[in-house]
Amino acid sequence: MIETHICQNGVRIVHEKMPHVRSVALGIWVGAGSGDEMESEAGIAHFIEHMLFKGTASRSARTIAEEFDRIGGDVNAFTSKEMTCYYTTVLGHQAPRALSILTDMFFNSAFDEAEIEKEKSIVLDELAAVEDAPDDDVDERLWPVMYPEQPIGKPVLGNEATISTFNRKMIDDFMEKMYTPEQIVISVAGNYDKRLIQLIEVQFGSFKREKKAEHSAPLALPEFHGGLTLKEKDIEQAHICLGFTGLPVDDERIPELIVLDSIIGGSMSSRLFQEVREERGLAYSIHSYFSAYKSTGAFMIYGGTSPENLRELSDTIDGVIDAILKEGITENELHNAKEQLKGGFLLGLESSEAIMHRNGKNELILREHKSADEVVALIDNVEISQVYRMANDIFGGQRAISIIAPKDVLKEFNI
Repeated sequence: MIETHICQNGVRIVHEKMPHVRSVALGIWVGAGSGDEMESEAGIAHFIEHMLFKGTASRSARTIAEEFDRIGGDVNAFTSKEMTCYYTTVLGHQAPRALSILTDMFFNSAFDEAEIEKEKSIVLDELAAVEDAPDDDVDERLWPVMYPEQPIGKPVLGNEATISTFNRKMIDDFMEKMYTPEQIVISVAGNYDKRLIQLIEVQFGSFKREKKAEHSAPLALPEFHGGLTLKEKDIEQAHICLGFTGLPVDDERIPELIVLDSIIGGSMSSRLFQEVREERGLAYSIHSYFSAYKSTGAFMIYGGTSPENLRELSDTIDGVIDAILKEGITENELHNAKEQLKGGFLLGLESSEAIMHRNGKNELILREHKSADEVVALIDNVEISQVYRMANDIFGGQRAISIIAPKDVLKEFNI
């Protein structure tokens, strides 16, 4: 059973007991991401995520790493357009120690100027790594086409110009502005006892900020745009990513979108996988996926193929979309998609880390928690007519296209 508790200062604790496991997953979730940055701060939310691992007043970066190794724990973090999360998974009896280290990182990071300068180089290398991975880069380049001049369309990592300006004051200012009690959720899942929850309240329930969070660049209702972006790259494969309008995360039609995604390209039996890979042998990697945020989202289709097959791949994707718009889907496809989705969801609930992530995100963004039975029922209740309407809503409007390919292919590829 999921339990929630709000500390006196506004920090929320969400926890779910799993007595059949030996682990405890613990995450600190902050409602601060790239969507909250001003132009001059682009990438700072992600940069702060890095810096929390670089040492505190009492622990060096090496000591932090060694202490997590000593207790047999995994520790990691991520930043997205709307949130930052610092998390660890350890054996249950080590959870208080893991909490102590995470708490020290969260409240007492040194933000040493020398470490800041070193980390700039590391983040710039990370930025270059994305550009060196065309399957990631083709997606990254799609967002500013779909949502130009909007925070949601900007890259989480920022850019070289802004990263080079980061300093201690900018970090402090952003954290003072965004790392506020009402923006923080502590999520715990696994085999823990109530003393851990009490310890969390002691550690997080008393800190204060002068003001509540200031969303300097809130994810206001953005308008989807179609368009085309091409990037010349001398590579062995051509990469294409198609973007369509999506849904916000709290939209009641999300179950319909999930089912549509599974049928189109979310599984091995999906139409895209079967037509593109199995029937035509056009691509090793072909799939659809979607992203849902507070105010909007996007539905994407990705494929990678040899440059000479890019046109055929694009035409085949269009053919799959057109067939669904003209003919709809079958009862068998609907049934298979539902069973695949329910299986994946329920199997995921066997992991303490997966449950911690699910509960943390739901509390931070939605402030509600549906039971497993409720989620399964939502999937089961999706009807063919709803999936057909969703397909028309998604594919009936504009599309954005991102392509990375050799020069000759781009010259000939007229859309």
